[in-house]
Amino acid sequence: MAKTASTPGGSGKASGAQKEKDAPPPPPEPLRVPVADSHTHLDMQSGTVEEALAKAASVGVTTVVQVGCDLAGSRWAAETAAAHESVWATVALHPNEAPRIVLGDPDGWSRQGAREPGGDAALDAALDRIAALAALPQVRGVGETGLDYFRTGPEGMAAQERSFRRHIAIAKEHGKALVIHDREAHDDVLRVLAEEGAPDTVVFHCYSGDAAMAKICAERGYHMSFAGNITFKNAQPLRDALAVAPLDLVLVETDAPFLTPAPYRGRPNAPYLIPLTLRAMAEVKGVPEDTLATAVAANTARVFGY
Repeated sequence: MAKTASTPGGSGKASGAQKEKDAPPPPPEPLRVPVADSHTHLDMQSGTVEEALAKAASVGVTTVVQVGCDLAGSRWAAETAAAHESVWATVALHPNEAPRIVLGDPDGWSRQGAREPGGDAALDAALDRIAALAALPQVRGVGETGLDYFRTGPEGMAAQERSFRRHIAIAKEHGKALVIHDREAHDDVLRVLAEEGAPDTVVFHCYSGDAAMAKICAERGYHMSFAGNITFKNAQPLRDALAVAPLDLVLVETDAPFLTPAPYRGRPNAPYLIPLTLRAMAEVKGVPEDTLATAVAANTARVFGY
């Protein structure tokens, strides 16, 4: 939402800098070949869904995949996809949500607020509800699920792995793509996939591995979705991974409102900024923009079955 033109009191310089940080970046030059944002969180962005979709479509981003991270968000994703032709949904408990359900969330860090411990029974009940949502026709993926060792200590890892294994089973049961969140857990994510037997379609959302892992993913037929952090100065390992990733296994995403591409890092991200990331990816791959756009559009449609 737009800020007011002036704020009474305080430093004009400070308020001006804050306004710029909060302001949406300008629309990029439209793509000639329409593509999809394979992973976004419209429920965490300002403005209406209709506004976000129209702004995205105006620059050639004509489809978005709305991703659930908890029960409420997954229900919202399914409802939003049902109401909009250009939106598809995925549903899941985020890896960091599983320990909150099992162990409780006394600090209320998640958007549900403080919660009491529910144990494995509460996690299983929540996963049953995710499984029911996964059966809906507008839900085309199960995720984001996986493992995240960045915020979860050893006490939460068992809950994450239990949840991840069940999500894999749900994806296979319903024939849906498995959308993986992998943060500082590469080896264990690959191990659990191998132990459980991966679904036919796997997507590593916001791919965070290196080139060696990208080669493993390619050998196993796993898709790799790249976000705006591919444009960050310190992201050479991601660019190296993209360079070796086969074109038919590459997707593009925003993960909005997070990971806004350069030169707007730190400002709000949204699906309409996909062209910035896609053009940076095309440069890394050494292919024309239209070639990459054609490939990722076909890949995303194949992955999510639309």
